[in-house]
Amino acid sequence: MSAPARPESIALLERLVAALQARGLVSEEEIAQRQASTDRASPEIGARMVARAWADPEWRRFMVANGAAAAEQMGVSMAGAPPLGILEDTPHLHHLVVCTLCSCYPRAVLGYPPHWYKSFEYRARAVREPRAVLAEWGTVLPAGTQVRVVDSTADYRWMVLPLRPAGTEGWSEEQLAALVTRDVMVGVALPRLPVAAAAE
Repeated sequence: MSAPARPESIALLERLVAALQARGLVSEEEIAQRQASTDRASPEIGARMVARAWADPEWRRFMVANGAAAAEQMGVSMAGAPPLGILEDTPHLHHLVVCTLCSCYPRAVLGYPPHWYKSFEYRARAVREPRAVLAEWGTVLPAGTQVRVVDSTADYRWMVLPLRPAGTEGWSEEQLAALVTRDVMVGVALPRLPVAAAAE
């Protein structure tokens, strides 16, 4: 969790908002709508996108081609947000997302970034030694799998579309979405079947 805003920062923001409102550039209603949209954002949105991509090949192609348009179709406003890129994993390629400069993150579909994503250690080590970072999360990939580290920036945000786990044939989108966590869509983890399902 980030530190509380300082009083001087709050005062500066209030002056900026007042200036924008005085010029007719923004209204109280627009600000309230944006705050509500931000508060609604969560990894569940991205998980539903992934589950739909797993279940519907045509939707998967659409989502990979235009992540922002796919998010809009799921009811997420992408107005003013950077483009959303979708990184599709394959049996031979695994993606890991990092923002090396700060903490650029697709908040509209994943909610607020976790503290570790913003840490200097993660930002530095994900680039230098991605397999070691993944191993610390319990994510061990086959030796022949390439790891591609992708830098999220102020101009372009990224989300991982992981491989659908074996043994999920016939599952509903709701069941599939339950396998997809925030960490999976950043690339530090893999979707895992519940113990009971895996044992069947």
